[in-house]
Amino acid sequence: MRLFEYESKEVFREFGIPVPERSIVNSPDEVVSAIEKIPLPVAIKAQVLVGGRGKVWGVKFASSMEEAVTQTRMLMTKTIKGHGVKCVLIEEKLDAKYEYYLGVTIDHLSGKPIVMISTEGGVDIETIAMKKTKAFLSKKVSISHGFSELEARNMCKSLGLKGPFMKVSSILHKLYEVFMKYDATLAEINPLIITNEDKLCAADAKLEIDDNSLFRHPDLESKLRTRFEDEIKIEAIKSGLSYVRLDGNIGVIGSGAGLTMATIDLIEDFGGKAANFLETGGGINKDLMAKAVELVLKDNRLKALLVNLYGGINPMPSAAKGLVMACKRLKPRIPIVVKLIGNEQEKAWDRLEDAGIPVVKSIQTERAVEKLMRMIA
Repeated sequence: MRLFEYESKEVFREFGIPVPERSIVNSPDEVVSAIEKIPLPVAIKAQVLVGGRGKVWGVKFASSMEEAVTQTRMLMTKTIKGHGVKCVLIEEKLDAKYEYYLGVTIDHLSGKPIVMISTEGGVDIETIAMKKTKAFLSKKVSISHGFSELEARNMCKSLGLKGPFMKVSSILHKLYEVFMKYDATLAEINPLIITNEDKLCAADAKLEIDDNSLFRHPDLESKLRTRFEDEIKIEAIKSGLSYVRLDGNIGVIGSGAGLTMATIDLIEDFGGKAANFLETGGGINKDLMAKAVELVLKDNRLKALLVNLYGGINPMPSAAKGLVMACKRLKPRIPIVVKLIGNEQEKAWDRLEDAGIPVVKSIQTERAVEKLMRMIA
């Protein structure tokens, strides 16, 4: 779950990371009272959960009250990369003498957190890492060992930071603390500004939380409705299921991201189009499977449903029981085909067939897609 910039900055502030004076407004009528608390000139930023808003005029500047009202009104009529602007962040405009990039994310090869810092901020960090190696430094972190303030200082020294600029190391260490405390997949400041008065401030902030950890952060889970208008998406996140709405009419449930994506591709190869991506993850049980079916069937666009399961450790009879439970309760009027392979598959097949649910016993997903397409032809 990605936080809005203003929410990320509030978290950073609580951890002692300096952020600009700011106010969030939900309509142009609130601008006057907001700017009374913030010195002009100001930056006015559309709050949307996508990157690159600056490139599509999602950030404006104003040096007067009248200009701030006009710019806010204009931003709140915009759609940025498909996202409507429901609120804007107004904050003091900072003059930057230096800009840095600070970030913490997961290194997918090692599975460890990786701390990153660059003496060039506000630009594509991947480009800097590849082309300007002297300006970029990263360090993989052992979770059991952690990331100390000394290690943060050493990283800054390695990039040539001295004197008051070494204060950057304290913010880098605090950013790692935020990352760990919030079970984040990304914590980022880009840029961290050093002003003409040598003050440090996080001019932009990103914080993305692992959806699977939301049960540990009930304060964040309560904000789901501010991020997703799709009720199915909200319910899926709460249930620990990965769901993405697509623009087709064939529902898809798979036991793993790779299997689900391959299923979607095969549906298209056979002339169909998937209505969604939904994968159950590794912990399949009857309740989770029943919930998955219930969620997908809430989509009234569906013309059919394909369930593609592979269970190495998970008992497939339990998955089959969940499927049967959901179908008996919901009584779907669309064709459903299940391809199920794995642990105790014969028992699972029997349970599904006894309930009248068509089963494909081949390991090839193509056979299941062919069967489903014939049923809806």
